[in-house]
Amino acid sequence: MTPITTAGVLAQRVDEPSPSGIAASLAQLIAEGTLAPGDRLPTVRDLARALGVSPATVSTAWGALAGAGTIVARGRAGTFVRGAPAPDVAPRTRRLDGHTPATRLDLSRGTPDPALLPGLARAFERSAPHASTASYHDQPLLPRLERLLRRGWPAPSHRLTAVSGALDGIDRVLGRVARFGDRVVVERPTFPPLYDLLDVLGLVAVPVEIDDEGILPDSLAEALSSAPSALLLQPRAQNPTGASMTPGRAADLARVIAGSPRGRGAVVIEDDHSGAIAQSPAVSLAEHLPEQTVLIRSFSKSHGPDLRIAALGGPDNLIARVEARRSLGPWWVPRLIQHVVAELLTDGESIAEVARARAAYAARQRRFAAALGRDAADGVNAWIPVENERAALVHLAAQGIRAAAGSPFFPEDVTSTADGRARIRVTVGAITGDVPAVAASIARAAAAS
Repeated sequence: MTPITTAGVLAQRVDEPSPSGIAASLAQLIAEGTLAPGDRLPTVRDLARALGVSPATVSTAWGALAGAGTIVARGRAGTFVRGAPAPDVAPRTRRLDGHTPATRLDLSRGTPDPALLPGLARAFERSAPHASTASYHDQPLLPRLERLLRRGWPAPSHRLTAVSGALDGIDRVLGRVARFGDRVVVERPTFPPLYDLLDVLGLVAVPVEIDDEGILPDSLAEALSSAPSALLLQPRAQNPTGASMTPGRAADLARVIAGSPRGRGAVVIEDDHSGAIAQSPAVSLAEHLPEQTVLIRSFSKSHGPDLRIAALGGPDNLIARVEARRSLGPWWVPRLIQHVVAELLTDGESIAEVARARAAYAARQRRFAAALGRDAADGVNAWIPVENERAALVHLAAQGIRAAAGSPFFPEDVTSTADGRARIRVTVGAITGDVPAVAASIARAAAAS
């Protein structure tokens, strides 16, 4: 640790002990090289004590610096001066979705099979007459689309809006409910971009263990002791495991949250990313905790990633704040796209296409699971134990097959888990050929050491 990173010495270089003054002084020290990339900063409480200000004042300053990409929080490891920004995307996202040479069969993406997406031509043609909206001030969610979404929404009291995909919704909700340095409960393992998002926002991931029915209640109870601002969960077809929350588990989790003094202040954010193609029924904590739960339902995997739309619903005051902040940026999801989604949700042929896709994914999962002697997962992915992550990936690459490394799905970037096995994620939904033959290749790769 360099001397300047001790709280007392750093406090001497702060010209004005206000949030903007602290942020400006620290930014100047970084710009002049006194603080170098990788230097660890003192804790919020230590610096606040040295400056004689409240921890909230330092947290506000660090939130501004984190938002500008100057510093980054790394959980219990501390807060550090950020190095040169990575190109294009965050590090875990880049590892998950990096550009690699073409392979015979890419099972690493976690994306839907394009051949199983409903045709968009009819929906766009039928929506064209409505594509004349010229006002900036119309409602952000089309009334027709809202009526369709409410038919299956678990909380009648929720206010609904539209956002540009699930991650956009998560980002916008976290921006309204969490401050720099706050704790956020996440599933372990979970979708790697969520870790990157928490890093960018300066939030600390608190992992909880999961099984085939979702988050384990005892693990959640322990995590709530950290007084988190939010809880991120995937209610069905969990990425990467394919687990789906049961009604009984949802009731148990709701009891844990409601019974915890620190849990009652956390906002539950549910990412239902695979709803229309998942086999499991819709289950939501919003049925038990409507005023504490935000539900996001994306149409990317079921109707097309390029539509970039998801429904977002939650307590009126919170969603109103999300809409108010969004009005200073993109403001609304294009209403033409909303008309298209409304057509897809009501057109008989489109509904049948999505139903066929759901059946096709389930059939692929069953054949894949049977070939490996395991239970079938829900959604498009399977979470496969292997003897050695790198050996398995190399073995598959030699056969022209690409899978996703399991380590980025863990907060600590592990290469093996409690059972001593590593993991890889396989997008079973993308296997369009001989499923048992691909499964046999993966079984051989899993045994490679």
